[in-house]
Amino acid sequence: MRRRLSSRKSSQHLFKEIDVFTKLPESCVEASAAGGTVSLLTFTLIGVLSLWEFWYFQEIWIKYDYEVDSDITSKLQINIDITVAAKCDSIGADALDVAKSMVKSSERLQYKPDYFELTPEQQAWQRKMQSHQNRIQEPTMLNSLIQSSFNDSLQRMPQREIKPADPPNACRIHGSIQVNKVAGNFHISLGKPLTVFEVHMHLSSNFGAEGANFSHRINHFSFGDPASGLINPLDGSEKITHSDTMFQYFLVVVPTKVKTYKFAVNTHQYSVTEKDTTVNVSKEHQGIPGIFIRYDISSLTVKITEEGIAIGQFATRICGIVGGIFSTAGLLHKFCGFLIEVMLCQISPEARSQNTPPTSTGNEEDQQQSEQTAESTE
Repeated sequence: MRRRLSSRKSSQHLFKEIDVFTKLPESCVEASAAGGTVSLLTFTLIGVLSLWEFWYFQEIWIKYDYEVDSDITSKLQINIDITVAAKCDSIGADALDVAKSMVKSSERLQYKPDYFELTPEQQAWQRKMQSHQNRIQEPTMLNSLIQSSFNDSLQRMPQREIKPADPPNACRIHGSIQVNKVAGNFHISLGKPLTVFEVHMHLSSNFGAEGANFSHRINHFSFGDPASGLINPLDGSEKITHSDTMFQYFLVVVPTKVKTYKFAVNTHQYSVTEKDTTVNVSKEHQGIPGIFIRYDISSLTVKITEEGIAIGQFATRICGIVGGIFSTAGLLHKFCGFLIEVMLCQISPEARSQNTPPTSTGNEEDQQQSEQTAESTE
């Protein structure tokens, strides 16, 4: 038992020796009104800055990085949903790459007779999509869409519930095709696509005014795997014509990796430039009416990430605020007290010299009396 008590005492003594937070006895501590005022201001400033830091900790921002595309995949998926104001029997869609090779998977596209006029619900969807297209040009709108994991309510056009009595006057071409990951073009033109002796052509038996109306509406056009809620530049666009017109869209496709705290997706975004040309089919070298979407693949990849302040960094900043303000407030308090004491010490000797009466006469009389007392004693 004695050994245990001695070991405890020695350990306590050791901890006391290394204590750097020494405490003063209460008899040596003096409270003052100035110190209380400084303490109140210090705690108020710490509270305000800590709340500000907490609000900043809750903020997140979008970061954009660029790197060389390292994906060696040789195929790229194109997702298509286009309605053309022409009959399905008179038009055809396919894709060609830069090597003029026809994509065989274009046979998987579905041709569905439809109506070009929209129902009120579909018109409301189109107006909302076009409004989003205008607002998405603002960086703040794009950041809010990414942070909210996008919204799936505008992904697809609502279906027509009541069909008109008239026969369909348009053709909806939709589906996905696999193309080579090189520059190429997707086009919709008169006649069905056909390859004869490695020569690409469209075979049509009614190349005339009846099948030459290429007014169209692009419900959806994207690259890569479908991602829920992503809004593409061509989604919801519409072109109306009453003559032989060649619609051309020039796209630059950029591989994009999006990673936020809520979701992560690898997709492709693109920029678009469009051109409309009225052609005369009776003259050569003026082009042919149709819809031509020419795309090129960028060699760079865009990385979009969502970032914020880590919890460790937040704790470090809070500790810095508390410790820094306490230390600074203590130094300022001591410095101000020192200046006040110096000023009071300079004023007090002058005041004493003015208020104290002369005492030289009394001192001389006392001196004479002391001398007389010393003589009588002798």
